[in-house]
Amino acid sequence: MSGHIITIAQQKGGSGKTTLAAHLAVALMRSGGRVALLDCDPQGSLGEWFEAREQTLGDDRTGLSFRTASGWGARREARSLARDYDFIVIDTPPKSDVESRPAIEAAHLVAVPVQPTPIDLWATQPTLEMIAKEGTPSLLVINRALARGALTKEITDAIHALGHPAAQTRLGNRVAFASSMGEGLTVMEIDPGSKGALEMETLARELVAALPG
Repeated sequence: MSGHIITIAQQKGGSGKTTLAAHLAVALMRSGGRVALLDCDPQGSLGEWFEAREQTLGDDRTGLSFRTASGWGARREARSLARDYDFIVIDTPPKSDVESRPAIEAAHLVAVPVQPTPIDLWATQPTLEMIAKEGTPSLLVINRALARGALTKEITDAIHALGHPAAQTRLGNRVAFASSMGEGLTVMEIDPGSKGALEMETLARELVAALPG
């Protein structure tokens, strides 16, 4: 049985794509899955995180496998990894549909992180259109949500206007998500049981449940 490929895609920069990819991979690994990360972003931020993880935990104790690819090589690499792993999490570059499309085409599910502002939601439209052309199932993931609780009516209306499904689980605007990355870790590892850790674990379960089949 082949593994599931989850691609993190968002053409708008600054959405928290790499942080989501790393956290999702660790959440899936901690739930018992064999997980590989595939970095398709030339900036290499996910690779830097993984190197920090090797330094923090040891080369053979990261719990994850890591590969890089670019362009159409992403599709081939992802499908190759799917023979040996339960989950492949792909981080894609912003501002490039040419580089992102193969990773979206290969995916069983695309997660689209977006900050809860009308401008960010409007700027997400090209990403959603690209995903729709490939016919890949996808979910918006509200990231860096303020702790007020419910989203404002303006934001809720903007989400509905996109006509696109969104994950019920929202990730809060928490310092621990970013600060943990500097050590090659995640909020689940530096502060297990925290609100941020629980949010990420719940989101991971929701994304797995959304996978076709």
